[in-house]
Amino acid sequence: MTTQVETLVRRRHRRTALARLARRFSHLSRWLTVATGFALIAATGLVTWALVQFPVGVPWAVFAPIAVLAGLFLTPRWVAVVYGAIVLGFAWSGWEVAATKSSYAGSGVVLVVVAASMLWLAQSRARLGVQGTLGESMLVDLRDRLRAHGELPDLPHPWHAETALESAYGHAFSGDFIVANRSHDGSRLEVTLVDVSGKGVNAGTKALLLSGALGGLLGAMPPEDFLPAANSYLLRQDWSEGFATAIHVALDLETGDFCVGGAGHPPAAKFSAGSGRWQLMDDPGGPLLGVMDSTSFPRSGGRLERGDALLLYTDGVIETRTRDLTVGIDRMLGTAEQLVSHGFTGGADRICATARAGETDDRAVVLIWRG
Repeated sequence: MTTQVETLVRRRHRRTALARLARRFSHLSRWLTVATGFALIAATGLVTWALVQFPVGVPWAVFAPIAVLAGLFLTPRWVAVVYGAIVLGFAWSGWEVAATKSSYAGSGVVLVVVAASMLWLAQSRARLGVQGTLGESMLVDLRDRLRAHGELPDLPHPWHAETALESAYGHAFSGDFIVANRSHDGSRLEVTLVDVSGKGVNAGTKALLLSGALGGLLGAMPPEDFLPAANSYLLRQDWSEGFATAIHVALDLETGDFCVGGAGHPPAAKFSAGSGRWQLMDDPGGPLLGVMDSTSFPRSGGRLERGDALLLYTDGVIETRTRDLTVGIDRMLGTAEQLVSHGFTGGADRICATARAGETDDRAVVLIWRG
């Protein structure tokens, strides 16, 4: 009992210390905003003086960098204050030297356009509660987290696995993502490949949220419960067009036994070293995630012997609007058959590169094989 009380006290002290640190950073941020605002107002005054004193050598455009810096690093209220100073400085310097310095009206129009654009940018960032380049830093961090979820854990000999992920038109975010987990005792590998509705940047926010949730579910429950739990989570989000397809594989790294479950996703393909052929597995999968409540997701199983392989992929690899789906599957399996003689290493990238959709759709591939 004493130990529990001490633990609670330490946690409370830790939260209190973090709260104090957050308040200090908040005060520091406000002071920096005020200091930046006054610095830009002072810079406006200096520029105005320079224009009046040296009208030939100083262009009207010197006000534009101040307007841009204010829009990037200040809150909308401070942006308005700085822009008021710029208007006063521009008007007064024009009154003094416009008769001897040309392009006053044209420069004024350009300055108004720049100021309006930066004010709109400052207001849009204020709605998100971020300033400066913090919004871009957050997006970069989220993108890196999404990619980190797709990194496969190290596998024991003789197991190997590769992934390949390409977004539509080379965008930083993709509607396809991979989440992988290896059990604590190292005996089981679980991988899920998900394709959310939409593609590229439009699907990126959904993929970020869903990957974090599925990463917490993966390995925390029996394989047969994973897709029902993912479906329940997606239904709770109540997204408009918030459906997703998914395929989930659980592989026993000691015996090679595996089971696969799908949710509206293209079926997995298995290579058998004994027959030397790729074949699509039976597809007993359930419906799309996020569409129906209280539904089941049947699973099929098999075993990977030495030399066997398992291939997971998204519809961007096999699907186009102008060709039948079977043509895309045959093309993919034809590329996969070429890997047999050269080895499976690098095979995920090669299959992804020959996707029927090309750059017009997100595409992802997971390749697992037993050496």
